[in-house]
Amino acid sequence: MFTRYCRSMLCTPAIAVDRYANCHRSGADICLVDLEDSVPPQAKAEARIRASAFFTGESAAGRRCAVRVNVITEPDGMRDLLALREYPVRPSIVLVPKVESPRDIEIVARLLRPVRPDLELCAVIETPRGVENATAIAAASPRPRALIFGSADYASALGTQLRWGPLAQARTRVVNAARAAEVEAIDSPTFQLQDLTALRREAILAQDLGFSGKIALHPRQVAIINQVFSPDAESLEAARRVVAAGQRSGQGITTVDGVMVGRPFFEASQRLLDEFDPSG
Repeated sequence: MFTRYCRSMLCTPAIAVDRYANCHRSGADICLVDLEDSVPPQAKAEARIRASAFFTGESAAGRRCAVRVNVITEPDGMRDLLALREYPVRPSIVLVPKVESPRDIEIVARLLRPVRPDLELCAVIETPRGVENATAIAAASPRPRALIFGSADYASALGTQLRWGPLAQARTRVVNAARAAEVEAIDSPTFQLQDLTALRREAILAQDLGFSGKIALHPRQVAIINQVFSPDAESLEAARRVVAAGQRSGQGITTVDGVMVGRPFFEASQRLLDEFDPSG
């Protein structure tokens, strides 16, 4: 499924203030400042203070900016949530790490929605318990805007290699849970920062599996991710032919380019054109 909601999400450590502007100007659909894994324990308090500038800087204007807090069942996570309530510009998107039950989403919403009613929450699924409960998490009240698969922590918990094969089943479960609840599914980063071939390969596999976007760890990864998670000109032209055929057939079964198509094809093609067709 192609969608412009979040093809790419670029992650920047909260302590790296000098990289904030580059993140905002990267072309990523969502710009993310991270308070969790990229910040060492002794720098958590400083990062919490610095991250406020990620949302107020001149380069942040017009950008969709998010924050990943620490695990909310730990003291630093609670401190993060309380600090966000006092930011002069509060983030519109919060990533909640290591979500294992709908209650995790409810807690964050109860703390932050009174000061940011339009807040969007993204649940990071990165533990065996989280994968087991992904369906319930995706349908939580309030419902998260997206499920994000966290490969590194999940592989570590399983004691397996950080490769596509061993993690394919977990990825499939996350995507299925997200789609069943009609929320987005976003894939974890490719950690080989210099290997753009590996990035493209993983992004294609993720898109084929049903993910609608992927996290980036470096600005150079953003353009490739955006390209993979956007339809090319040929796909758009094919979608136009399918939509036109559906209109001619009254939404009945017909053929396009030798392929039998019906209502699911018409609907998918129309969604694609609604989001990505520059001709309207």
